[in-house]
Amino acid sequence: MLRGALVVLRPATGEDVPALAVIRGSGEVRARWNGGEDLEADVAAGLDDPGTACWTVLHRQRIVGMIQWYAEEDPDYRHAGIDLFLDPMVHGRGLGGDAVRTLARHLVDDRGYHRLVVDPAADNIAAIRCYAKAGFRPVGVMRRYERGLDGTWHDGLLMDLLATELVR
Repeated sequence: MLRGALVVLRPATGEDVPALAVIRGSGEVRARWNGGEDLEADVAAGLDDPGTACWTVLHRQRIVGMIQWYAEEDPDYRHAGIDLFLDPMVHGRGLGGDAVRTLARHLVDDRGYHRLVVDPAADNIAAIRCYAKAGFRPVGVMRRYERGLDGTWHDGLLMDLLATELVR
């Protein structure tokens, strides 16, 4: 369990899947996180992915989202990446930034990563602001990076954070 100033992160379990699927299906989140018709199956599959560590985000003991990380372990390119989604009902309260800082501290201090990356949609101003508050900096635009729900390709913004730049 990881404790931030506003949130608690704990490893996600199968019991969390229904609540996380509801959040994933909400309008703003659904538009940013592609998935199939069965969001519970999508969330459960993510928990079973051996290359990804999923953490449930809790605020006042209520599930409000999920944050996950993955790693590139090749010694010449070693880094970790982070993805996050939160219930739109809690947007704008600083919970996302706290979750990102909390996980980033864990990845830097406990897991020894010197560099972290995120890749929000280039037009996702709220996510970009959230990551920037934790110290992430824009690296560049990845053109036609991901396919949206509408079937068209959308740009992504690559951002990174060096351990020495982490906002604590």
